[in-house]
Amino acid sequence: MDTQSIKNRFGIIGISPALNHALNTAVQVANTDLSVLIVGESGVGKEVFSMIIHALSPRKHNPFIAVNCGAIPEGTIDSELFGHEKGSFTGAVDSRKGYFETVNGGTIFLDEIGEMPLGTQARLLRVLETGEFIRVGSSKVQKTDVRVIAATNRDLLEYTQAGDFRQDLYYRLSTVPIRVPSLRDRKEDVPLLFRKFAADFAERYKTQSVQLDAAAQQMLVNYYWPGNVRELKNIAEQISVLSTDKAITAEVMQRFLPQRETSRSLAVIPSSAQGGMSAGGSADFNTERDILYKLFFDLKKDMNDLKQMIFDVAHHQGYTPADPSANNGSLMPVYNNDGEHTPAPSFNQATPILLESNDHHEDVEETLLLADREKEFITKALKKHKSRRRDAAAELGISERTLYRKIKEYNIEE
Repeated sequence: MDTQSIKNRFGIIGISPALNHALNTAVQVANTDLSVLIVGESGVGKEVFSMIIHALSPRKHNPFIAVNCGAIPEGTIDSELFGHEKGSFTGAVDSRKGYFETVNGGTIFLDEIGEMPLGTQARLLRVLETGEFIRVGSSKVQKTDVRVIAATNRDLLEYTQAGDFRQDLYYRLSTVPIRVPSLRDRKEDVPLLFRKFAADFAERYKTQSVQLDAAAQQMLVNYYWPGNVRELKNIAEQISVLSTDKAITAEVMQRFLPQRETSRSLAVIPSSAQGGMSAGGSADFNTERDILYKLFFDLKKDMNDLKQMIFDVAHHQGYTPADPSANNGSLMPVYNNDGEHTPAPSFNQATPILLESNDHHEDVEETLLLADREKEFITKALKKHKSRRRDAAAELGISERTLYRKIKEYNIEE
């Protein structure tokens, strides 16, 4: 079956060479029983590729099931996948078959495989290598014939180096890797996808399909699309429902597209220094207040760095104030129009550089408050990721080494 037929059958829109390559790989591997690892950002359509592989395989008439490993609690995922015996744990009032038993002869799609606990990874590796598994609470070995297709939006190779993912399982799963391109890597497909989505929503809501002018279309193409195809579909639906004018100009489009600078700054607040408390991944925190605290922390650190730099320059030039916390010291030499030296202005005069004035007590109190907030963020991140330092460091936007130092500094219990 050629690529265009696959696209028509599964509703795939696009002409990107990267997309075509991924589809061709899926078609080639479908007729085998090899394990496949589908890699791509969230929202690119990884599950569609797993369905293509199953539909074109000899197992197409047997069951297919998709399991999101990140959505199943760690304490129940073994039971979900491999089943359990009656009384094996609290609440196990009956025996239950797991997915690997019910899908025998078919295909199981394990989405977000990087979120699978290490213990479950060992069980999965046994299934892949021998086709054997044991129900929770049982000692009887059972056989199954299931093809495994896994998907992830993480770098599993990095996970293996950090000890969060089994290296042997990684190489067993990635026999054939398929990389699904992000929407920003297939910009030529953006107008095609939007036109399809707009037509679908016009039919659903019994309205006229929206049309983009050249400027609006270019704005759509240039957008970063962090949510990929899923986000594009949402934007198309919003415009189809909310826009009274069906001829969409750049001005109209701007009202629906999130501002790239704003949306990305909320997701990742830039760090002023690697050693400080930077704010990567702050969108995962529960409240806007947390985001603002982190932003203020970085701003405060930037101000302190700027003040130190200015005083260092002033000292080098021979104009060091007697009291660095006061604003009455001369800063830099000033020259008049004739090139003659004149006394430098004081800080309380109109100068190009303005520094805040805080007494010593206020500085100490503010520093302590910010330190408390930093400790709170680190504790939250460690708790959220169950003391996995690598994940917590990624959440906070700092290195593992910096996180380790902060844990020691604040005496945080993991």
